[in-house]
Amino acid sequence: MRGVPRSVPEFLRSSEFAAAFATAAIGALFTTHLLRQLMGDAGFGSIVVTLCVLGGAILIARREEWRWLELMPTTLALLMLWLLATSLWSASPPASVAGWLQLGGPTFLAIVVAQFRDTLQTVRATGDVLRVLLTTSLGVELLSGILLDLPIPFLGVAGNLATGGPIQGVFGTRTQLGLVAMIALVTFLVEWRTRSVSPGTSLFSVVMAAVCAVFTASPIVLVMAVVVGGATGILVLVRRTPPRTRPTVQILLASAVVVTLLLVSVFRRPLVHWLNAEPDFLARSQLWNAVLDLSALRPVQGWGWIGTWPDAGLPFSYLRFLTDSGHASALNAWVDMLLQAGSVGVALFAAFAGLALARSWVTASERRSTMYTWSPLILVCLLSDSVVTSSLLGGYGWFLLVVCASRTSLVKGWRSRIDERFRSAPPQA
Repeated sequence: MRGVPRSVPEFLRSSEFAAAFATAAIGALFTTHLLRQLMGDAGFGSIVVTLCVLGGAILIARREEWRWLELMPTTLALLMLWLLATSLWSASPPASVAGWLQLGGPTFLAIVVAQFRDTLQTVRATGDVLRVLLTTSLGVELLSGILLDLPIPFLGVAGNLATGGPIQGVFGTRTQLGLVAMIALVTFLVEWRTRSVSPGTSLFSVVMAAVCAVFTASPIVLVMAVVVGGATGILVLVRRTPPRTRPTVQILLASAVVVTLLLVSVFRRPLVHWLNAEPDFLARSQLWNAVLDLSALRPVQGWGWIGTWPDAGLPFSYLRFLTDSGHASALNAWVDMLLQAGSVGVALFAAFAGLALARSWVTASERRSTMYTWSPLILVCLLSDSVVTSSLLGGYGWFLLVVCASRTSLVKGWRSRIDERFRSAPPQA
């Protein structure tokens, strides 16, 4: 009997359990829509709570391998504390605390994964999950759109594959499928370059992700593909630049990106017309204007963090009345953060995401291995999507953001510099 207690900590400390935990956490968050449709919110919540308990057990069993100082980025800690503080002036403090806990679940899972799985291991786990989910999505679309020629309402599948799309797969909307397909495409290409899987599996995965992205028939996905493709080209150029001229090239490229963003802002209407996205843009602009008007009443502190908009309660019911729609978010992560957490929340969120992108970009520029390119490209994908959806503020989007930020913080953060000084200091006589 004495062997059992000793074997449990050993099992929790094993790399096999850590790998299974990472795969399960990633799988649960990417299948949020599917699990909620099959099991309800209570069932999905039970899965997340169970994973958090297992994550806590891993932290306890492997407590000698980590330090409190390195557990999470400082900007993330400040942002989470501020979002919790907004419940004090929320119209419904219990709902606000519940919304914070819903964000805290993916945050905790991401911290555990980032502590005990390196970047390549995280890429492999993400790739394995997305291969299954995208294959399932195409299978469901084939069944609905071609074999049965009937929609599947409870999954949100319209069955439009035979007419060229749009398709939704098991993710509920074509925009969500498009974002997942872009994340998968980056992940599969990194797997290919690092030879993490066989060439045949890599080729199948890349083709499948590209097919899913094309059949979403979404102009948002097209823009995202252009942005991520441009970022990939820039990163390849920077990595091939000699180290002594790299800072100058980085500054020039950053300036070019800023100028491009300004031009896109100035000529956004012709661009929207060219993309044939006027209906989507008009609906979003109407919603954003209404949110900005309400945000002006509480510009600093916001209306209180709630996450996904509830069915009732201020100011969300009022926004639905103004826009005559059933939106569950502001369809923009930054506008949503401004509404719920005010300008302070936006500043902390920008610092958190901006530092994560800057650190991961510099790391990918300096290190030879292709696996380091995964974090900045995933962040570019998520941040470009954050302009048109609020996926970054919860679920798999927030999980990936925290994972990338935590991993790069361990490599490029101020804590890593302290560790380097201690390691390089001469021993005391």
